[in-house]
This record gives sequence, structure tokens and C-alpha cells, in this order.
Amino acid sequence: MVKILIIEDDPLMIRLYQKVFTFEGYTVEVAGNGEEGLEKVKSFSPNVVLLDIMMPKMNGLQVLEKLKANDDTKKIPVIMLTNLAGSQDAETALAKGAVKYIVKSEYEPKDVVKMVKEIIAGYTRDSVPGSK
Repeated sequence: MVKILIIEDDPLMIRLYQKVFTFEGYTVEVAGNGEEGLEKVKSFSPNVVLLDIMMPKMNGLQVLEKLKANDDTKKIPVIMLTNLAGSQDAETALAKGAVKYIVKSEYEPKDVVKMVKEIIAGYTRDSVPGSK
């Protein structure tokens, strides 16, 4: 079972994405801020993290830095899911280790699910038994 952690401070966005990913058969946990998100990564061990940038306590870029600096979490693919459309933000996030930068307002939730599925497939492809 693929586990997704959504770190997002907007309750409406949390409910929306939690519903679409749960409907697709994923196990979903949520965190309302960066600090809570880091704790959930330790306890939940997600296969992928969806991470907003603008959040209280610790922003998404700080969370991303901490995840990528930790040996236990650095291999978890992190997808930035934000409303910040600036190319500088995208470049910064990708340089810090995010695998994708998605601007929420530019995609329907079903499109986001499709992108996440493709990323998960890419990360799990090498671990399929008999694929050597």
C-alpha cells in the first residue's frame, strides 16, 4: 500500500487532496504545518510527500531541506504542491531536492494524482521482483 503524506496548512486543500488520493486507494496522512509534517514523516514513513511552501512555523523549503539532510528521509520523493507560481521558487525547490513543482491553480486534482502516480511508478519500478 502506497502511503502519501500531505503537508499543507489550508484545510480545504487538505480535504480535497485527501479525498482524491484516498479514492485512488492510497493511505493518506496530513500535517497542518512544517513541524508537524516532519514528525509525521518519522511516524508514518510515507512513500511520497506532497509539500506546500507557504505554511506557519516552518515553510516548505525549510521542511524540504531537513528531509533531504536526513539519511532516513532523503530518498523519499517530495513534490512541491503550492500556489507560488514564481520560477525562482520552482528552481529553488528543485535544487534543494524536490522531484516536481506543481502550481495548484494550474491543475485539476485528478491531474495532480496522475503526476503523483507517475512519480511513484518511477520510484518503485526498480524494486519490482524479477526486474533485474
